[in-house]
Amino acid sequence: MFQHFFKLFLISFLFVGCAVKVPMPQEKEINTLAQELHHLDRHNTYAESLTLSQDIFSQTTRLTKDFEVTSPPQYHNFLVNIGMKEKGLCYHWSDALYVHLKSKNYKGFEFHLLGANIGEYWKEHNVLVVVAKGQSWKEGVILDPWRDSGKLYFAKVTKDTKYAWKHRVERGCF
Repeated sequence: MFQHFFKLFLISFLFVGCAVKVPMPQEKEINTLAQELHHLDRHNTYAESLTLSQDIFSQTTRLTKDFEVTSPPQYHNFLVNIGMKEKGLCYHWSDALYVHLKSKNYKGFEFHLLGANIGEYWKEHNVLVVVAKGQSWKEGVILDPWRDSGKLYFAKVTKDTKYAWKHRVERGCF
């Protein structure tokens, strides 16, 4: 059994996985996310939307370094699951972003945890969603740095048709 496991690891290490160069966010990406956030509720200031966007990208960069991310994300999950990496599963990303952003007390925004395929070992996926205060999570913007190995993916919940998202109230968000 161990020999098969080791062979699988060796093959995947040699041919699939590689260390990720930490993506440095471009000003255009930061501004695009800031616009998306501002459009959630135009009563929120653009300055707060921009600050939040910068914070999200900064924290994603820090987590990419902290998690010592490898690509593709499924390979990184493998390394976490066998104990060679400490963190980097999708819920590690969403939880870390959630805790960080909640601690900042943004006046115009709320943060929620979402999941898809909950309970399905190979398919479950977790993300963070940003909404304007008082809005439904369905109106928010998904933040998913796991999907592209540390490069922040963001999109309106309604535009992200790859997953059927559900609110993860049981994970501590409300």
